[in-house]
Amino acid sequence: MIRIGYAPGAYDLFHIGHLNLLRQAKKRCDFLIAGVVADEVLIEHKGMKPVVPLVERLEIVRNVRHVDAAYPAFTNDKAEIWKDLRFNVIFKGDDWKGTAKGNLLEQRFEVLGVEIIYLPYGQTTSSSTLRRTLKNIDEIASRLRRRHLVADSAFTF
Repeated sequence: MIRIGYAPGAYDLFHIGHLNLLRQAKKRCDFLIAGVVADEVLIEHKGMKPVVPLVERLEIVRNVRHVDAAYPAFTNDKAEIWKDLRFNVIFKGDDWKGTAKGNLLEQRFEVLGVEIIYLPYGQTTSSSTLRRTLKNIDEIASRLRRRHLVADSAFTF
């Protein structure tokens, strides 16, 4: 039987952790589909707007050599996505293992015969950390611009 893998993710601010997850997933299946979560789904379920829009994230992920297909995920319901793609293994970061959401995922897919494989989740770089860094840089730049405007206006006659 051909192993069709599904690796869902936002893949926003693509970094080494994303690459490692896709590389490890491809080693464990014959055909790897990366599910790239749509902007609206990220906003609704995670309360965050991606920095990189969906069409660009799809293009980036589609061009990773470990990925055979990139699929835009317009729902957070992986069972609904399974109806379209019929994958038989899902790859998730090991930060899901033993959690309520991981246990629910396992229960939902056990009846469909879909295996859940948890892969080591690289903690050194994350999109959340990169996003916080960008926000901090923005705040510092904004403060410097305000100081510069105040200093300039003091010399205006």
